[in-house]
Amino acid sequence: GVLYEVVQSFPRVEENVQVDSYVSSHRWRRHSESLKSVDTNRASMGQDSSEPGGFTDLLLEEGHDNTTQIEEDTDHNYYTSRTYGPYDSTSRDLWVNIDQMEKDKVKIHGILSNTHRQAARVNLSFDFPFYGHFLREITVATGGFIYTGEVVHRMLTATQYIAPLMANFDPSVSRNSTVRYFDNGTALVVQWDHVHLQDNYNLGSFTFQATLLNDGRIIFGYKEIPVAVTQISSTNHPVKVGLSDAFVVVHRIQQIPNVRRRTIYEYHRVELQMSKITNLSAVEMIPLPTCLQFTSCGPCVTAQIGFNCSWCSKLQRCSSGFDRHRQDWVDSGCPEESKDKICEKNIDTTETPLYSTTTFLPTTTRFRVLTTTRGSTASHLPTSLPTEDDTKIALHLKDNGASTDDSAAEKKSGTLHAGLIVGILVLVLIVAAAILVTAYMYHHPTSAASLFFIEVR
Repeated sequence: GVLYEVVQSFPRVEENVQVDSYVSSHRWRRHSESLKSVDTNRASMGQDSSEPGGFTDLLLEEGHDNTTQIEEDTDHNYYTSRTYGPYDSTSRDLWVNIDQMEKDKVKIHGILSNTHRQAARVNLSFDFPFYGHFLREITVATGGFIYTGEVVHRMLTATQYIAPLMANFDPSVSRNSTVRYFDNGTALVVQWDHVHLQDNYNLGSFTFQATLLNDGRIIFGYKEIPVAVTQISSTNHPVKVGLSDAFVVVHRIQQIPNVRRRTIYEYHRVELQMSKITNLSAVEMIPLPTCLQFTSCGPCVTAQIGFNCSWCSKLQRCSSGFDRHRQDWVDSGCPEESKDKICEKNIDTTETPLYSTTTFLPTTTRFRVLTTTRGSTASHLPTSLPTEDDTKIALHLKDNGASTDDSAAEKKSGTLHAGLIVGILVLVLIVAAAILVTAYMYHHPTSAASLFFIEVR
């Protein structure tokens, strides 16, 4: 795997994460020659400018068919992706020309722009919905991707990422390479500008960006892609284009007191076609409804959005059981409660979902597992990168791919063992007390206790 250094130390950092995986998935693709473009509420302005640094600096080659080339890909139930070819006007509309934005809002990250395999935390000025969860912090990495996880470990490339083009980029090899970002309150744009591959500098510079909008849409824009993405070597660094999310489960280790194992399960990944990533192309990913959007039982259990939504009265939450709140869902006994889909009160179906209802084909959930082991005696997590720990590879595929913190059988067994031990201790104390009393009366025949037993006898 590839390890990343965290530029700024912040809590919840895990190190030496190793990966084991169980991967299985099905994808369905629909091709269309004339899909209508949608109103994307663009965060950009002045994209058609011909000023230096603008999107139109790169001229299209002559003699090519300039008809609309759009491919729509329904990948699982979380996002619908639309890929726009270099000859589609939407590609230019989706590109954000940072050079024309307000200069005080455009920030060049000095450390990321001059280092290799580094990542830094960036705060958002708005709530960004990602797989139905709202994020206020992300981690930008030099390798062409954004890490979205709350638990920060050094193997950021494994899961929980937004990757317009993840590869072995090294901004330090060129003075012209920068990592810039722009936040206008409704969208965050992160741009990797004129970055080179560390292991193949001669291929040329890459310029691309990722835009995160407050309605949950994610846009990848590509200005300079000097070589086919499929030809980029993954020997020294993973090459990925797409999205991924995971949930964290903490397991107690009974053999080692005060030690817990933190396991990260990748429950879904969107893999975009690398062959479609070219100069002047763009990808728009539109979020689809999830169970998390429902706030009451009735609409939750009657939802027809492609997920098996269940309501947990203890948490007052709607879920399919596979999201970032998996740990709470299992610990609160929600899987057992979800078997009965009858709400306590009358079912209220008047709640309007945030998105329109869509029917999808079934799919197989897949998991990628990252496991770290650490002690839990400290009340505060480290504020700097820890030293070598006892990381172990573990693959848990119980309960449809995810093992729980403590199974019911383990809890029952633990209770029986505790009761047996207490009973033995009580019996030993009684026997010891009887022996001591007998010995005392034997050596003190005139004592009150001895005379009492003599009189009773």
